[in-house]
Amino acid sequence: MRSRLAEVVTRLAGRTGRPRGVVAAEWFLRYLEQVVRPVLWLDSEAGIALEAHQQNTLLLLDADGWPMGGRYRDNQGYYFRESRRADLDARLPGIGEHSDTFVSDEVTDERFAYYLGINNVLGLIGAFGSQGLADERLLLAAFRRFLTDVAAGPARLDSPLPALLLDSPVLRCKANLLTRLNGLDELVGPVDTQSVYVTIANPLHR
Repeated sequence: MRSRLAEVVTRLAGRTGRPRGVVAAEWFLRYLEQVVRPVLWLDSEAGIALEAHQQNTLLLLDADGWPMGGRYRDNQGYYFRESRRADLDARLPGIGEHSDTFVSDEVTDERFAYYLGINNVLGLIGAFGSQGLADERLLLAAFRRFLTDVAAGPARLDSPLPALLLDSPVLRCKANLLTRLNGLDELVGPVDTQSVYVTIANPLHR
């Protein structure tokens, strides 16, 4: 079965007369700029990390099918960095008093790396690979370049996530089945103990 992603990329390749792999790489780069960078900007500017996994991310396409923006849905999932509590409270006095959303930066980094890094972007790379649209190794290299630019380039953002994704040999990954087998409910309890996470090798690390 061909995915919607494959249909969009194949249609773009036919319209532009360019190889499908080249179009897929450009589509991915545009996705990083239009969808991922704004989520990192929010962490940089306000210390708010969204649970921006694929289910919560709505992609806006232009008339031709190129990524032109994104929307985040389901406000149940987000983390306020404890280190930014004073800044956020100054912007909105009383923020987080009833929502239990201020968590340690360590937990924020773990969850943010999973939701945005693993589930969203690495999941997208896997989708390109499974449909034979692009070489996953090339997309991983493109993601590394993007993260390097966000971490240290001229338009750098003050989010710790890019460096974590680049430098950590392992990442923490949410284990949905283990979470259920352990009788945990993600809608109940503190955000730092409501799910089971396991350690996996980081495909971005060199």
